[in-house]
Amino acid sequence: MNTAAYVHGYSEREARRLGDQADTLAALLHAGTAYPAGSRVLEVGCGVGAQTAHLVEASPGAHIVAVDRNDDSLAQARARVAGVEWQHADLFDLPFADAAFDHVFACFVLEHLREPGQALAGLRRVLRPGGTITVIEGDHGSAFFHPTSAYAHAAIDCQVRLQSAAGGNALIGRELQPLLSGAGYASVVVRPRTVYADGTRPALVDGFTRNTFIAMVESVRDDALAAGLTGRTDWDRGIADLYRTADDGGTFHYTFFKAVAVNPSSAHGSWED
Repeated sequence: MNTAAYVHGYSEREARRLGDQADTLAALLHAGTAYPAGSRVLEVGCGVGAQTAHLVEASPGAHIVAVDRNDDSLAQARARVAGVEWQHADLFDLPFADAAFDHVFACFVLEHLREPGQALAGLRRVLRPGGTITVIEGDHGSAFFHPTSAYAHAAIDCQVRLQSAAGGNALIGRELQPLLSGAGYASVVVRPRTVYADGTRPALVDGFTRNTFIAMVESVRDDALAAGLTGRTDWDRGIADLYRTADDGGTFHYTFFKAVAVNPSSAHGSWED
C-alpha cells in the first residue's frame, strides 16, 4: 500500500484539530491561492474538508472536485462544505480522464504517503499541460520555542518517529522542491510560511500552539509509550513544557512550506506561457 497509516487517527478530536488548524492558518497558507471562475480544481486527500472550505471561499466560481479514501472523513466533509463534488478515490488510482483538471491542490497529504514522488508524478496525468499544482506541507524539524526544553523536543520526536514507522514523513516540507522537480514539474517555486506565536498574538497561541501543534503531539501518547519511545515521566514533562510555550512569556515558531509548480507541455519539462 502506497498510503501510510494516518498516525493522528480519525477521532472527533482529530477532526476538530484539523478544523482549528485550517481556520487559524487560512490567511497564512491560502494567501495567493485563488482559481479562475470555470476552472476545474482537484483537491486530493481532502479529509474532513477543513482546507476545502477555504478553497471554496477563495474561488467561488471554480468547479472543485475533492477526493479522499476514507468514507467517514468524506461524510464529515459533505456536511461541512457545500458546492463541492466529493468522490471516494485513491490518490494512486484516480478515476479521472487525462488532463481533466486545470489545477491540483494538496495540503498535508504527502507527509502520509510512502511514495510521495510517485504520487506527484501520477497527478500529472490528470492535470492539463500548463496547469498548476499547489502543495503545502509542514516540517516538524522547524519547531523551536521558548522556554526551550529537551523533553519537549523529545516528545515531538516521538511523533516524527511514529509517523516514519508508519511510512510517512513529518519532515517532508524541506523536500518539496526536489520532490516536485523529480516528478517532472517545471517552474517549481517553494516559499516558507512561518507561524510565530507569543502573548501579543493570542489567537495563534490558542489556535495553533495549543489546539493544533500540541494537540497533535499529545494524540500519539499511547502509541509512543507502547512503542517504548519514551517513559510516562519524560512524556508528561515534555507535554507540560510544550504548554509553557503557550503561557505568558512563552513563544512558539513553526514553518510550513508552500510550493507551486507547472505541469510542462512536453516530456522534456519545458513550458511556455
